[in-house]
Amino acid sequence: MTIAALQSLFKRDLEKLKNEVELYTSEENLWRIDKSITNSAGNLCLHIIGNLNAFIGAGLAKTSYIRQRDLEFSAKNIPRKTLINQLEETIATVETGLNNVTEEQLIGDFPIVIWDKPSNMAFILIHLATHLNYHLGQVNYHRRLLDS
Repeated sequence: MTIAALQSLFKRDLEKLKNEVELYTSEENLWRIDKSITNSAGNLCLHIIGNLNAFIGAGLAKTSYIRQRDLEFSAKNIPRKTLINQLEETIATVETGLNNVTEEQLIGDFPIVIWDKPSNMAFILIHLATHLNYHLGQVNYHRRLLDS
């Protein structure tokens, strides 16, 4: 039951992120920053893609993904179509990764140590879902403020 709920939430929010990227009237505005808004929607999108591929992809789907976290915030002007393709690939990777987890495994440790010591699988997956949702909200707000 918990795995199915997590699958549903990740898919819902990644589809919403994809929709947000598609809603920008100007592709250039995906990369816009202004005053105290220092992260563009494009960079937030790259950050979510990197985060989920690093932890759910490499950790649970057993991909060979190697994260380049600095590029998530420094890369600029990646075409919208590329971001959309990467989001679609991430959706598939998250689904594969979560399909590899059983309800019993949720009480064990996550296979990747994130914060200096092992952490509970359920906690990490919930953390990753809320992290995605947090940045999704930022992208939504960014679009409504700066895509004019």
